[in-house]
Amino acid sequence: MGFDLATAFLATRLDAASGLPADTRRQVLLARIHTFIDHNLGNPQLTPTYIAENHHISVRTLHQLFRTETSTVAATIRRRRLERCQADLADPRQRSQSISALAARWGFLMPAEFSRAFRAAHGMTPTEFRHEATRQARTAPGHK
Repeated sequence: MGFDLATAFLATRLDAASGLPADTRRQVLLARIHTFIDHNLGNPQLTPTYIAENHHISVRTLHQLFRTETSTVAATIRRRRLERCQADLADPRQRSQSISALAARWGFLMPAEFSRAFRAAHGMTPTEFRHEATRQARTAPGHK
C-alpha cells in the first residue's frame, strides 16, 4: 500500500490521478478522509455530509468508501473523539479543566450526550474514569 500511496501522491501532483487504478484512488481518498477527520475532530459540524462536501463526493460515495472499514463514518468520528476525551481525562495536566470543556474541545457540545457515549464505550462515566486515572497515577511506581 505504501508504494500505491506514493504513486498516488506523485500522480496527483502531476495531475495524472485519473490514470491510477481505481483501488489506489479509493485508498488515497480514504486516507485523505481519515486525516481530515483527525484534523477536524473539534469541529462540532464534522458529519458525513460535511466530510463529503469537503472532498467533493456524495454522502453515498463516502458511505461506500467506509464499507471496507471496521466502522461507519459517524462511528469513526465518535470513537476518535472519545479517544481524545479519554486521553485528556487521564492527563494530569488537564485536571483543572472541566469535563464539559474537555468534551467540547473534541466536538461534544452536549454534556449528557458525551456522558452517555463515554459510558457506553468505557463502562463508566467520565467523572469515574477521571477519578480512576488520577488514583492509578498516584499509586504508580515513581509517583511523588
